[in-house]
Amino acid sequence: MSSSEFPEARTVAGAVRGRREGGLEVFRGIPFAQPPVGAARFAAPRPVDGWDGVREAFTFGPPPPQEQAGPGPEVPAGLPAGDDWLTVNVWSPETDPAVRRPVMVWIYGGAYKFGSADDPAYDGSRLSRDGELVVVTLNYRVGIEGFALIEGAPANRGLLDQVAALEWVRENIAAFGGDPEQVTVFGESAGAGSIAALMAMPRARGLFRRAITQSVPGTFFSSELAGDIAEVLAGGLGLRPTVADLSGVDPRKLPEAGAELTGRMSGYVERWGPVALTPTPFSPVVDGDVLPTTPWQALASGAARDVELIAGHNRDEYRLFLMLGGLLGQVDEGLASMALGLFGPGPESESAYRGAFPDASAEYLFELVQSDWLFRMPSLHLAEAQVAGGGRAHVYELTWAAPANGGALGACHGLDVPLTFGVYGGLGAMLTGPVPSPETEALSARFRSAWTAFATTGDPGWPAYDPERRLVQLLDTEPTVTAYPEEAVRRLWEHHTFAALPLTTA
Repeated sequence: MSSSEFPEARTVAGAVRGRREGGLEVFRGIPFAQPPVGAARFAAPRPVDGWDGVREAFTFGPPPPQEQAGPGPEVPAGLPAGDDWLTVNVWSPETDPAVRRPVMVWIYGGAYKFGSADDPAYDGSRLSRDGELVVVTLNYRVGIEGFALIEGAPANRGLLDQVAALEWVRENIAAFGGDPEQVTVFGESAGAGSIAALMAMPRARGLFRRAITQSVPGTFFSSELAGDIAEVLAGGLGLRPTVADLSGVDPRKLPEAGAELTGRMSGYVERWGPVALTPTPFSPVVDGDVLPTTPWQALASGAARDVELIAGHNRDEYRLFLMLGGLLGQVDEGLASMALGLFGPGPESESAYRGAFPDASAEYLFELVQSDWLFRMPSLHLAEAQVAGGGRAHVYELTWAAPANGGALGACHGLDVPLTFGVYGGLGAMLTGPVPSPETEALSARFRSAWTAFATTGDPGWPAYDPERRLVQLLDTEPTVTAYPEEAVRRLWEHHTFAALPLTTA
């Protein structure tokens, strides 16, 4: 074996051996914490045990236990079925500790209940190669293991896993040619929500210099709401939401309780409010310790003013969920009124939306208010909070319509992920088609160029956001810089506060 074909790097815990692939040095499945099982179950991540010799880092670690996102084996073919869920993967142009390249750390989405870094959509090779930087992906606990509020366990264990992975980056990335002082975290959907939380968490301070949040969800739970959801979750198994009770359930069986509850959440609207009509009973918990306040409150008070931020969203976020829920073409005025009343920014939100969009169809209003509540306004308000707190933020909106289905999905949720990585499998294939058009590839190149330029210099290529001009980058076939285009919606939500969601007793 030549050292160039099988590069080696020395981490704090021991040496690892990767592979040379397409001009990059790639390492997969490096543990950053002990397996969170046995005595470590539901605990904060614990430092990994060291090893002697050289550990092979050729394959991704096993995904964390989670609900089935679709038909197929619980562990995809080719992945180990062990307990070593907490691992990182590294793509580097060259593992020379003297080089010190910028580092981009991806945090996956998946409604805080799905996701793992082995997803082919998160292959970091194009970003690493084109941007000449180091790309890291990581696993974190999801669902009940990561986010349920459990008595005797710290809240937000999934976020604590992310902090542990970022600490691993700080301590080890120089051995892979990365600069620990030039770390950018980036993520989409629940990954973007996680990053918003990290920006507000004292434990994460100083672990990254820049952040890119793609479609931040506005759902952050109060302890009361999270506690009630946990009681219902555990109660479905005849148990209490305690470490003592839940530790007796196999980690691979526990997600079934989450899946079962998801199927009947709509019956809890009077107690849980709009969360009951979302696809997930999990979100970060504003517990006052791990997460002291909401990200919007923390950023407005200057908690992350030293972190440079890109925050953005897609124009037609909720249309993906309309399609997945079989609601395209099925929404009537009754459904629209329900959504406007439940998700809008205040008691008069239905009349306000109808007044602002007098010619809109019921389906468009149903989609629009949920896009705004769940992703668009939380993303914009995060940037505005960052600026209010004395920090710097750049804002974008993806307005390019996904080519699939004749463009019917528009610029829907998730479309930015294949464009970010330049990888078109899985969800990407569904949205862009398995073979990207020249237009798709050109827009993807713009995404990658902007993201890697920001990670390298702090400048993505368009002006910073300010509350007077409100300039944003529209990402489309012909990218333009303009005043924030969703002005009517922005005004409707201008005075709304994204607070921790309460428990509402009927």
